[in-house]
Amino acid sequence: MKRIKLGIIPARAGSKRIPNKNTQLVGGKPLVAWAIEAAIASKYVDLCVVSTDSAEVKDISTQYPQLMAIQRPAEISQDNSPAIDYVRHAVEFIESQSGHVVDLVVIIQPTSPFTRGVDIDKTIDLLRDSQYSSAVSVVELDHAIQPAKIKVMLADGRLNAYIEKENNRMAAHELPRLFIRNGSVYASKRSVIDEHKVIDENCVGYIMPRERSIDINDPMDLEFARFLYEKYERAGAST
Repeated sequence: MKRIKLGIIPARAGSKRIPNKNTQLVGGKPLVAWAIEAAIASKYVDLCVVSTDSAEVKDISTQYPQLMAIQRPAEISQDNSPAIDYVRHAVEFIESQSGHVVDLVVIIQPTSPFTRGVDIDKTIDLLRDSQYSSAVSVVELDHAIQPAKIKVMLADGRLNAYIEKENNRMAAHELPRLFIRNGSVYASKRSVIDEHKVIDENCVGYIMPRERSIDINDPMDLEFARFLYEKYERAGAST
């Protein structure tokens, strides 16, 4: 019985802010195809599935024989369906069909089109032979939105600290580096999934470059991703 690292690409049909978001094009390629190609490029992912309720996404997935598309039931394809539901569904499906045991789950999001295989592998690397149980990709927060700089405006127009006092720490080197999940890669050991969690508190971060950390949630994000793609293409560089 083989123990495997399972990649899951979540690509349901429903999206309120961008209809058919996962099949929108960036650089002439559907968003779900970007995630598929990143997963295929990973040297650690043993098997990858696309979890979807979309016929169009399934059609795109058939162009890649290295993976399979699995039908996500309607009851776990709603706007408010927890991510752990599709994760557990995919794990149970693969184990029942293949006889393999999934010992690590990696989620690769189609909404982050500039994710590379190396980003997936470096996230997984943080869990190999380590005390951590989850790992996620993160991006460093821009200095301009450092929480110490956030203010509330009082009725008379004066500015007060919202979270903490700035105390004249204005330069980037005077403030701590802060990070936020960039929505690209999530990896967890099987024990976390069995606790009905996608990630847990014992989590380590892999820092992704800012230029690859776009997370498409609304139409402006999509247009920005297209702009970045064209910019890098004109420069002769790959995103």
